[in-house]
Amino acid sequence: MFSEKVKKYRPYPKVDFPDRTWPDATITKAPAWCSVDLRDGNQALIRPMSLEKKLEMFRMLVEVGFKEIEVGFPAASQIEYDFTRMLIEQDLIPDDVVIQALTQSREPQIKKTFEALAGARQAVVHLYNSTSTLQRDVVFRKGRREIIDLGVGGARLIREEAGRTGTRISYEYSPESFTGTELDFAVEICDAVMDVWEPDPEHPVIINLPATVEMSTPNIYADQIEWFGRNMKNRDCALISLHAHNDRGSAVAATELALMAGADRVEGTLFGNGERTGNVDILTLALNLFTQGIDPGLDFSDINHVIEVYERCTGLTVHPRHPYAGELVYTAFSGSHQDAINKGMAAWEETGGVWAVPYLPIDPKDVGRTYESIIRINSQSGKGGVAYIMDNEFGFKLPREMHPEFGAVIQKVSDETDGELPAEVVFHVFEKEYLLAASCYRLKGFNVVKRHIDTSENLSSAEIEAHILVHGEDQHLNASGNGPLDAFCEALRSGLGLTFTLQAYHEHALTRGSSSSAVSYIMITDGENREFWGAGVDTDIIVASIKALLSAMNRACEAHGTG
Repeated sequence: MFSEKVKKYRPYPKVDFPDRTWPDATITKAPAWCSVDLRDGNQALIRPMSLEKKLEMFRMLVEVGFKEIEVGFPAASQIEYDFTRMLIEQDLIPDDVVIQALTQSREPQIKKTFEALAGARQAVVHLYNSTSTLQRDVVFRKGRREIIDLGVGGARLIREEAGRTGTRISYEYSPESFTGTELDFAVEICDAVMDVWEPDPEHPVIINLPATVEMSTPNIYADQIEWFGRNMKNRDCALISLHAHNDRGSAVAATELALMAGADRVEGTLFGNGERTGNVDILTLALNLFTQGIDPGLDFSDINHVIEVYERCTGLTVHPRHPYAGELVYTAFSGSHQDAINKGMAAWEETGGVWAVPYLPIDPKDVGRTYESIIRINSQSGKGGVAYIMDNEFGFKLPREMHPEFGAVIQKVSDETDGELPAEVVFHVFEKEYLLAASCYRLKGFNVVKRHIDTSENLSSAEIEAHILVHGEDQHLNASGNGPLDAFCEALRSGLGLTFTLQAYHEHALTRGSSSSAVSYIMITDGENREFWGAGVDTDIIVASIKALLSAMNRACEAHGTG
């Protein structure tokens, strides 16, 4: 039982930091971004990327707008080394993009890293060694002084190698497992490394503070970042970088709070791919900023392309509920949500300006998605969603009073199918229920014999002839009325003895152009005061209205059991 197992765990200690300021801060600009998809992301794949796939991923990252890309760990494997060489020798690195290479604090690896970077215009050499209490005690069995010496020795060798190359080298240092390191020791070792590299405000070093394992709530990571920034030497000579993992599922929140705490830079991956539960998801972070009116400096306006390249190169799939990118994130199944989205979209399209649509924190068009995919229909859906589909997919603007009736029709079908109803199925149900309804009455011919308009009195009249099938038998009707539709109603009443009242009429153009059609919607009440809607489509609006009336009459006939 968990009540027994839980005894072997202890809460992560909080930082004694009563004068913290980050809770009152606001993020007002995007950080510097560094993609580690080609290193952290690649090493976490069951089948690491080939040279071709790494290059495709690199090019996509450049298209998105990354200016810093960690291309690999050249000393760790031949393909990492070969990829770095390919980028340099084939001149595939844009002038405004800096590649980054990772190395442990070991002489052979550092020398191999510089060998891989030979000929590059500029590069970041990223040095790391583990500093956490647990790793010092269990893995390395070294004390603080020995760990500092290891980091300083690597920093010194990197500076020496940088002095012998024509490449413009920038420095980065990571106390690996920073979140498991005593804060005073993390500051001590980073200060020691900076003393070797001697940065200045014009040429700062990158001090990367990774949550290599996410061990606490996000607020504690923010406390650690602010405390570190206040207590390190020469804060103006360093860019504080974040590198959060997602073991507790809160890497995005931890990174956002740490940016509030004063960090300058973020390392992460697209869609959070990385070891264990992954790295922080840069796409989510960037679009979170975007929703707050902050330019993230990364372009995800064609998010489908990003997804396609990512899935092809990594062999992974983007979860359908992934923020901003998932297949279903701009989709509503709930009836109340669909109705609110439908109304919100209509209101926003009228006014424009600041985006404000219920349940949609971002305009799908801004990331290359379309409105057509917002609302989908299943047994949880409602009348608003059904109406949205009919309007946006097929151009039928159902009258609001008609929504409950057609919504109930779709509800019955979705309950029977126990799954999602594609938009085409929704239309076919509408077509069968309304446009093709002919169980009792079918129009064979209709003609306006005579029409008179008295402009002085604002009066009009019409005489009509109609040929219809009534339960399969030919009927020829003649009548007059205030207009063609009124005359046809009179013909049905006097010629067939039908009892009904026309209660509502709506019409609109269905398509544009010389062959445009019109659609009419009519609601009648029968002798028992029950309501029935009908719909009709024709190139002639008068004929469309006649079809709509017969549609409603057929639905009433079927309800009475005489169809």
